[in-house]
Amino acid sequence: MLWLPVLVGAGIAAYFSLTFEPALWFGPAAVVSSAAALWLISRRANAFSPLFLCVLALMVVCIGFSAASGRTWSMDQPSLSRDIGPAFISGQVARVEVQPKAKRVTLEQVRIENLSPAQTPARVRIKLVGRQPSFQPGDWISVRAELKPPSSPVAPGAFDFQRQSYFQGLGAVGFSYGRAKVEGRAPESGTQALSFQLQRLRENIGARVRGHFATEGKSQTNGAVVAALMIGERAAIPKAAMQAMRDSGLAHLLAISGLHVGLVAGILFFSVRAALVMVSGLAVRVPVKKWAAVVAILGALAYTLLAGATVPTQRAFMMAGLVLVAVIFDRQGISMRLVAWAALAILLVRPESLLGASFQMSFAAVVALVAVYEEVRERSRYWRRPPKVSRRIMFYIAGVALTTLVAGLATSPIAAFHFNRVAAFGLAANLLAVPVTALWIMPMAVVSYVLMPFGLEAAPLWLMGQGANIVVATAAEVASWPGAVHNIAAYPTWGLALVALGGLWLAIWKSRLRLFGAPVVIAGMMSTIFISSPDVLISEDARLAAVPDANGGYLVSTLRRARFERDIWLRRAGLAKAGRWPKSETKTKTGAASGPIRCDGLGCIYRKDGVTFAFVRTPDALAEDCARSDVVIAIEGLKGANEKTCQGPQLLITPVDLKRKGAHALWIEDGRVRLKTVSDVRGDRPWVIKRVIKAGKIKR
Repeated sequence: MLWLPVLVGAGIAAYFSLTFEPALWFGPAAVVSSAAALWLISRRANAFSPLFLCVLALMVVCIGFSAASGRTWSMDQPSLSRDIGPAFISGQVARVEVQPKAKRVTLEQVRIENLSPAQTPARVRIKLVGRQPSFQPGDWISVRAELKPPSSPVAPGAFDFQRQSYFQGLGAVGFSYGRAKVEGRAPESGTQALSFQLQRLRENIGARVRGHFATEGKSQTNGAVVAALMIGERAAIPKAAMQAMRDSGLAHLLAISGLHVGLVAGILFFSVRAALVMVSGLAVRVPVKKWAAVVAILGALAYTLLAGATVPTQRAFMMAGLVLVAVIFDRQGISMRLVAWAALAILLVRPESLLGASFQMSFAAVVALVAVYEEVRERSRYWRRPPKVSRRIMFYIAGVALTTLVAGLATSPIAAFHFNRVAAFGLAANLLAVPVTALWIMPMAVVSYVLMPFGLEAAPLWLMGQGANIVVATAAEVASWPGAVHNIAAYPTWGLALVALGGLWLAIWKSRLRLFGAPVVIAGMMSTIFISSPDVLISEDARLAAVPDANGGYLVSTLRRARFERDIWLRRAGLAKAGRWPKSETKTKTGAASGPIRCDGLGCIYRKDGVTFAFVRTPDALAEDCARSDVVIAIEGLKGANEKTCQGPQLLITPVDLKRKGAHALWIEDGRVRLKTVSDVRGDRPWVIKRVIKAGKIKR
């Protein structure tokens, strides 16, 4: 049972690793074929023979592949094929996110000026700037805005926002010009009405929380943190506070997951049970423990829905719910089998979640913690002794430290893969912040929920704010320590796969066989030595280019434009800052040119290992650079540049190539240039916005 979600995940990973879209029938046909082979083998051999188990594993892998393929097919909807606007856009508000200086609204049933319904995305997300009217989910609004397709990765192997948007049903993003106009609210019915009512309830709770912390300064930050813990909306948290939470290893406290859902369920369970026991004679006549478990399940479900029902909260609710169901049926709840069922359910319903950092980190932490605590429970005698108060306190502190250490070790490789950063002092920060969250903030959150319908939430919200202030201050202090954050260069996907496989091997097996997982984990973490940073990077729109400097850093063509792309390039290279290309040729006292790259008004020349790269800005420099350079890159305009006008170099990269294939990365290997583009990595998949060149113009 424990290996079923692993095999399903392997099938999902196999599907998403393809660079082409397989036929929809392929997955189900593979499942049927392997099932037939399994039936034939079972008639002629032992049901647990190696051949039988191998075919059974293959069938489960095919089930995962089929689930991913079917999910992709079911999410197929139009995406915007070109930039549009400014244009009038109208739609029904599905979600409102409050940011520090703006609102971000998601619209459904969209209508876009001068765009046919067949080309109109089902959902768009627009950032509303300036003063805006009051509206809620379910309202129809219209606004003048500029829209564009979801962006493609900024480098080969970088985060794919287009793929994420595809599975969210999001077909365009943009920003508004001026105020939106509220058109009214259409009649609602069925599940749509329930969804909008839930979203309105979430927004009303968030508004009341933010209204309580409406003053400037720290109170506003504390209010944003409190709102994040109550409704799962983190967009309003100031960037500085959010960055401090990440750098100190406390960001997981703001992502509602197992800790929060488990605390809400536990608080409700013990509170209701204690209240029922206090009723004279009731505990003798009815099973108050089971009644408390039912109330805790309903409360955990309500909190999951109010928190947005994200992947971590879904996993947490399923696990907490199964634990409480086990209480109702007098069974042991917490086990690795429980984690396996939760993972299997999420993977079959939302296969794309396997690729997200949220799923990977939450399950990595839970699997590691369950494995460690199962081992501790079996080996420790203290679990069977009635502990004294002093020993309880010692156990709690040791438990927080052990939990933080285990969860940190389990999630660090995943955090390094996705975010290229590792918090060095997370243990110290969590030793203070986790008890404050568990014993102070979350109990007050439950009290606030209970008292809010009566308008009496001010006192518990104030107490939550004081606790949030301690957490934010702890984050700021720890983040300011020297060496609090280590930048990690990007490592390959197969390295992460080895870490995951080795970690699962260590956690699942009970015998000494589990020790074979350790070298697999180490091999995965050492995979970074096989990856070298590109020698040249060029952005999709040719606005930004980067080359290494003599000290192992990066020099970029501009520090003003394309900041988003530059920050991701630096992060993936494990760097914090970049220098700028010289505006003109710089010479030393001896008269020799200094630095790896030389520039003038016509362009720049970069030489490394006998290979010359020419970055051309004007047509006047094109012919000369084509004759004397190995690689010519047209970084400004030059739409007419092609193989006929530029002969001689190994490689010519034009703006048309960049628009069609996405960002380019180049490596120098034995005097030759190896090229990898975003298109090479992604291939031809349903979520990839295809671009076609016709008559010298770029069309998407």
